[in-house]
Amino acid sequence: MKYRTHNCGELRSEHKGQVVQLSGWVKNWRNHGGLLFIDLRDRYGITQIVFNPQQGKTLYEKAMTLRSEYVISVQGKVNLRPEGMVNKDMSTGEIEITAEKLNILNVAQTPPFEIMDEIDVHEELKLKYRYLDLRRTANKNNILLRSQLYKIVRDFFHQNDFAEIETPFLMKSTPEGARDFLVPSRNYKGKFYALPQSPQIYKQILMIAGFDRYFQIVKCFRDEDLRKDRQPEFTQIDIEMSFVDESDVMDVSENLVKKIYKEIKGKELKSEFPRMSYQEAQSKYGSDKPDLRFDLSITVLTDVFNETQFNAFSSVIDDKGIIAGLCVEGADRFSRKQIDKVTDFVKNHGAKGLVWLKHQEDTLEGPIVKFLSDREKNEVIQKTKSKNNDIIFIVAGKEEETFSILGELRLYLGEYLDLLDKTKDSFLWIIDFPMLEFDHEENKFVARHHPFTSPITKDIDLLEKEPTKVKARAYDLVMNGNEIAGGSIRIHQASLQQRVFQMLGISKQEAEDKFGFLLTALEYGAPPHGGIAFGFDRLAMLLANANSLRDVIAFPKTTSALSLMDGSPSPVSEKQLSELGLRLESNKN
Repeated sequence: MKYRTHNCGELRSEHKGQVVQLSGWVKNWRNHGGLLFIDLRDRYGITQIVFNPQQGKTLYEKAMTLRSEYVISVQGKVNLRPEGMVNKDMSTGEIEITAEKLNILNVAQTPPFEIMDEIDVHEELKLKYRYLDLRRTANKNNILLRSQLYKIVRDFFHQNDFAEIETPFLMKSTPEGARDFLVPSRNYKGKFYALPQSPQIYKQILMIAGFDRYFQIVKCFRDEDLRKDRQPEFTQIDIEMSFVDESDVMDVSENLVKKIYKEIKGKELKSEFPRMSYQEAQSKYGSDKPDLRFDLSITVLTDVFNETQFNAFSSVIDDKGIIAGLCVEGADRFSRKQIDKVTDFVKNHGAKGLVWLKHQEDTLEGPIVKFLSDREKNEVIQKTKSKNNDIIFIVAGKEEETFSILGELRLYLGEYLDLLDKTKDSFLWIIDFPMLEFDHEENKFVARHHPFTSPITKDIDLLEKEPTKVKARAYDLVMNGNEIAGGSIRIHQASLQQRVFQMLGISKQEAEDKFGFLLTALEYGAPPHGGIAFGFDRLAMLLANANSLRDVIAFPKTTSALSLMDGSPSPVSEKQLSELGLRLESNKN
């Protein structure tokens, strides 16, 4: 049989008088004065169906048995809705179908929750019945936006002479950072594949192979603790280019974002994205992914208090720490109760305390003003550019921690004071990252990005002498306070790669065991190359104005990495374990 001539979002007033066939799910039904109205839903929209007892008693009685989520096919005539009954909120709101035939294709149990957009349902229940949750308009639109995003990305790269190349999902375990997901080998018992955390090494080898412009939309896997913006399996847009510098990769990335933005948002992004050093981002915004949709920056006040009598500040200065603060308008919006909330907030983020000063009648007021000299008060006002009815929040401590706490406070105040312009999107490049950072737990240097990132040429000689001063040829793209892409120019010389491994405490033998195939490849004419990877899920989340990555993934995991719909991870049989040469340890204490 023919199930449909049109979809449920297609019919308009110009179809008046046509006999059509529609199929879909019963969204709801209403009985008005003997007329039965059914809203029929499919992926494309909703169409109102009218069952009139005058069309036939059998048809009407059959329609009266319909319930929510029944799958039906209806044949009928397109009529204009009566005057005053047009629904302007529906794309098909000018018309309705007078039913002539009804075929019930499948019945449905009563859903565990209503299939409607605004409904308060526990997240775990929605994930268990994800196929029902995806019928809701908002979720359906998120998945369709994701589909559109796939097409835009592929079209862009094919138009720009990039080759789309797949890399393996079963690869050698080279754990750096997050834990690998391991896959046991049946043929080689006791040996394991790993699922890739990214195709990093493979795409570098593709450059060595001569494919100078590569991309793929690829699944990646990391066995790490989760939160709302992380999943154990995620998708990224992976890009690599040969014979390029940072600007070449960044230009391609900007053009991709502009194309995506235009086709999905319908708006032009004409100007180049601004660039900011990592150090400036940290010292002004307390973050390497600052949200620039509002103008609130950190002011360093350490010099102001060099001779202070306030012990909490003087002890921080003696300990080589810093004193810094944020100045915001609207001191009258901060009652003592609200200030206590702000204090609790910064303490929860690691601060020992919070100092606040209100600018009232051309002077400062607050609990510590009795310890401050006139010079200190005046310089605080000058440095923070404070005005009457401003309030200054000050945190003191170790430099990195203090900037981080103030960065979190900045975002808190931005929300509380409604400073964010959510009608706009802000894009920003962060550059000049430190190449290395010292891990005190591991008692060694670790790569801030990954061990294949090239140092800035002029800093190479500092690798062994002053490693903390070496900057990386790395760059992150930030959208509205979210990192949506990160990349770098890679090391393309085996000798330099070995030096970096040594700085990271990776011995020659360990480097050979983990990365020997890359080191060998670098000896066979590796070109200068670099690339970037976009977080596809996060980009989709931001474009959809969604609250979580789960909202834009068809079948996501929970924050504890469970798939509630299919029950994974799940036990396997002893036979399966035996075939792999594995056995489970007893859980007995």
